Amino acid sequence: MKRYVLLAGLLAASAASAQDAPVLTVYAPDYFGSEWGPGPGIEQGFEAICDCDLQFRTGDVLPRLLLEGENTRADVVIGLNTDVTRRAREAGLFAPHGQDTGGLSMPVDWTDETFVPFNWSYVAFVYDKTRVDEPPASFEALLEAEDLSVILQDPRSSISGLALLYWVEALYGEASGEAWERLAPKVLTVTQDWSTAYGLFTEGEADMVLSFTTSPAYHIVAEEDDTKAAAIFDEGHYLFVELAAKLAGTDQPELADMFLEYVLSREFQEMIPTTNWSYPANLPLADWPEAFRDLPQPDRALFYTEDEAEALRSEALETWRAALSQ
Repeated sequence: MKRYVLLAGLLAASAASAQDAPVLTVYAPDYFGSEWGPGPGIEQGFEAICDCDLQFRTGDVLPRLLLEGENTRADVVIGLNTDVTRRAREAGLFAPHGQDTGGLSMPVDWTDETFVPFNWSYVAFVYDKTRVDEPPASFEALLEAEDLSVILQDPRSSISGLALLYWVEALYGEASGEAWERLAPKVLTVTQDWSTAYGLFTEGEADMVLSFTTSPAYHIVAEEDDTKAAAIFDEGHYLFVELAAKLAGTDQPELADMFLEYVLSREFQEMIPTTNWSYPANLPLADWPEAFRDLPQPDRALFYTEDEAEALRSEALETWRAALSQ
């Protein structure tokens, strides 16, 4: 009987200790906190060193932040990308990250004092080798192709769709409307999000899908399937960078700083390739998994600063809408 009383006491003490642990609330996209995403491993790894309770609150991060404003419950956000940071920054909700980002393994220099990169990739059209014998070697070749079907994502609701918008702008500028009109006949459908589009592609609904140069690594590593590949274009590809940031109003500033430091740590970065299927932002190429080292990369990274992206956004969206609604 005494043994059971002692056990009950230990369990109660453990529960009380867990309840007393400080909570770090991190807003993240849905994919991040899913069982197949990076969230579970990151939560386990960070809690092992922080003596805290890391809680991911998943959903559409930026709209939620802008709606809550200074009343947000977030201490940290993760999963924003460079194409929306202007709107996020203008909300005035963030604090400087205080991290050393001088040695990042990215194709662009990073000097932002608010947002910390944690992974990156290039936007690309992924194709099925069993359906496409000769993939287009340039964006222009894609526009000229007569027998390809593609699935896109809506730039008004999808960050990958928005990145395609900027890719077209970077390549075609004032001729973007004509480029969209040439692409339109090949578009099987435009989905609200990436996961729906990619699911239709893997079900065989189209030859190509808007995704990322790192997407084939999932099939290679998780499925031992090398039938998916990214078409690498001569003109270059638009760079897609995901970020984390600290909220100025956090009541756990030390934990928030510790988490951002953890984001750049080797432990965190080594999880990224095979859970978020992207290139790690702070890990040398030699330490990437072999499947990622072997992926083809474009020779040229196309990239807009947040100010450039925001200045282009409204007109580029209208150009896209007009071309695809015809």
